[in-house]
Amino acid sequence: MGKMMELAKKVDLAKVMKLAETVDLGEVMTAVAAMPPDKLKAMMVALKSGGDAAPQGEPPAPNGDFYGFADVLTDEERAVLARVRTFMEETVRPNINAAWQADTTPREMLVKGFQDLGLIGFIFNEDGMRTPRASLREGFLTAEMARVDVSTATFFGVHAGLALWSVVLGASDEQKAEWLPRMLSMEVIGAFGLTEKYVGSGAAGGLRTKCRREGDTWVIDGEKKWIGNATFADFVVIYARDEADQKTKAFIVRKGTPGFSVEKIEGKTALRAVENGAITLDGCRVPESDRLPKVTEWRVVADILRATRAGVAWQGVGCQIGAYETALAYTQTRRQFGRPIASFQMMQDKLVHMLGNTTASFGMCVRLSQMQDAGTMEDEHASLAKVFTAARCRETVALARETLGGNGILLEHHVARFFADTEAIYSYEGTNEINTLVVGRAITGHSAFV
Repeated sequence: MGKMMELAKKVDLAKVMKLAETVDLGEVMTAVAAMPPDKLKAMMVALKSGGDAAPQGEPPAPNGDFYGFADVLTDEERAVLARVRTFMEETVRPNINAAWQADTTPREMLVKGFQDLGLIGFIFNEDGMRTPRASLREGFLTAEMARVDVSTATFFGVHAGLALWSVVLGASDEQKAEWLPRMLSMEVIGAFGLTEKYVGSGAAGGLRTKCRREGDTWVIDGEKKWIGNATFADFVVIYARDEADQKTKAFIVRKGTPGFSVEKIEGKTALRAVENGAITLDGCRVPESDRLPKVTEWRVVADILRATRAGVAWQGVGCQIGAYETALAYTQTRRQFGRPIASFQMMQDKLVHMLGNTTASFGMCVRLSQMQDAGTMEDEHASLAKVFTAARCRETVALARETLGGNGILLEHHVARFFADTEAIYSYEGTNEINTLVVGRAITGHSAFV
């Protein structure tokens, strides 16, 4: 009798009468009485939360590798990448926004981390030769870095890609003995000086930086721009046009060489955690012993660019994975109108579009790296991957930014950084226009270059 009195006090008879006008209360009581305890409990949780669907356990963990491309790797390779992911998540992610905002490369943190992981040894042997499946390994490694931060992938790519490739392909045995061990261990950091203040896409036939030989010394005059790592690099590989034969030459210009100066480029809105330098060479004198003797024409430079262009395509993959996974995780926890926004159709449409872009880019780059390892990759193959992934990356990060609404422009949610950094991916290592024309020339047999 006491329980009946307590129940009567809780019931609002006016609401009961109003409810009786729309439903058969007897049927409701019969149905509720027949419910198993677990379903009854779930129904009460849903009613208390305002009508949400009953909880169905933890949502799926965000996974940008939807097709399982990592299955092409060995257990050992996946173990290395797992360690890289731990470093990127536990060390880089908590610190990268501050570095990005400060417009500075956290090189001490990155160098120590990469040294501890032995990353360059994952793709290069001690003699500078590539390890088996090096391109595939390097691709996944680049994506793993860019998944958290594209600037980190760029810092690594400039040193272990452009600068190291320049030494591997252009240096003498004596020069390799001097530089390779220290580059592989990251005791010294290198940079790659090709792009100029007034010459970007036209570098193949229009380098304005000039060099001339005077006895056992070369004198270099000119300007370079957008040179990553240049503000702190121990040396920069400078490419110049020989006044005598008009051929491309390359030089190891050591930090502190008279006539060589670097000014940090300020005011960037992308890759702010990469320190790009504007280099001035004013009567810069370099000994013949620091000229890379195997760089005698543009073809060698083209080989270097072809090898590293695939890496930028992989940056586009990693950046998309990071943006997609971040956006998905956000929708699973962000609630509006009493529900997770992941349950809304328009949000699911954006997420699926992002995942489709990412998966298509991922598959293209896996195949590209397999071709590179097999020695069948040509310029047009690398260019097509760069064109496609950069364009899809632009779209993916924009959708991720939309998904986060106003929070999408805050660094603390990371997507804003992906959104900004993608603009650099779209333009460097050959603009998308130039790479498009490289592919167009290959498929039509007609060159559309001016």
